[in-house]
Amino acid sequence: MSERKRVAAVITEYRSHSHADVIIGRILGGYWFDGHHEPQLDLVSMYTDQVPDNDMSRDLAARHGFELVPSIRQALTGVSDHSRGPRELAVDGVVFIGEHGDYPYNALGQKLYPRHKLFKQIVDVFRETGQVCPVFHDKHFSYDWQKARWMVDQARELGFPLLAGSVCPISRPPTQFWPQNKPMHKALWTWQAAFQGNKDSYGFHAIEELQGMVGRREGGETGIRAVQCLEGDPVWDWTDANPWTEELLGAVAPGLVREAIEDPMIFRFEYRDGLETAIYRLNGYSTNERFAALTPDGQVVMIPRYGEQPPAYVPPEEARHRYPMADWFNAEVAAIEDLVLNGRVTHPPERCLLTTGALAALFESSYQPAPNYGLTYQHGSLLDEGRVIETPHLAICYGVS
Repeated sequence: MSERKRVAAVITEYRSHSHADVIIGRILGGYWFDGHHEPQLDLVSMYTDQVPDNDMSRDLAARHGFELVPSIRQALTGVSDHSRGPRELAVDGVVFIGEHGDYPYNALGQKLYPRHKLFKQIVDVFRETGQVCPVFHDKHFSYDWQKARWMVDQARELGFPLLAGSVCPISRPPTQFWPQNKPMHKALWTWQAAFQGNKDSYGFHAIEELQGMVGRREGGETGIRAVQCLEGDPVWDWTDANPWTEELLGAVAPGLVREAIEDPMIFRFEYRDGLETAIYRLNGYSTNERFAALTPDGQVVMIPRYGEQPPAYVPPEEARHRYPMADWFNAEVAAIEDLVLNGRVTHPPERCLLTTGALAALFESSYQPAPNYGLTYQHGSLLDEGRVIETPHLAICYGVS
């Protein structure tokens, strides 16, 4: 049996059905992954940035015995006063969940989660102690590209394992990915659900799902050259002007009736190696989350989101009384445990950096700042048709093992 490891949780808020609930709840109570699994992780401390009226962390601390602390420094070292030692880490890993909470939005519609601010405090402790440990970072790094770039640079400079991104690609069975090093010419992903309309939180999941596929193409990832966000009627105008999209939509969304789609949206991407992709939000269509691609010789390859039963799936007779909601988070907690116990990162943080930067650029595509105010976005207007945004900063290359 592996030696048990101590972890600290850094969280924006902990309430029912939050990401903290479905991730930390499994660390505390066990999870299903090809059978019941008791984690070899002990949650010893927790910092919460906000405490809503329906907070769960206080009751859980009393029940499970972890310490609620007022600072990230104390969560990682057990010491609150900078003037007192010992100046060393008291944990073997950090679970950072900067999702949910009462935070403002900017003019583009991005929620201003303080992920960079809280991550910086983790890094400050690493620098103060001269020690590091693995860090799990939930969702995208930041609403701001420069902040996101800094976060990944810190992991590289200080040498700590960093696992980041969406739960969705992690929970996919290995057989439901694009074959490693198979050539790809065009690609398309679809997603839908009324409650997933927010292009910030759920749009990121869709980009991560797409990138989990296209990053496996022949030659590996080369980076994104340009992005564009289209909403409403321009979605179908662009579709009609690009016949390859109709071919792939016919594969993943047979019988699609355009008039039945509520608030259609496209994220489109041009890659540095010539690959072109599109993500369609098809709210109102019955089939959810499908991927299809064209190979250079014209073959259509479709990979459904559901098919083979993943190891994270909980049988109904087990789920009734023992496990929290959202089965797919079982796979993510298994990856977190592997990260802390073995230092193993299931996918490079550069993937999340690429998807973070792409999402930020897509918001920029939909908004035109007033020329006198530059990139502050305090003045300007939403566009009827999104601009093409060149993204030379997203020349991010990585391979997939």
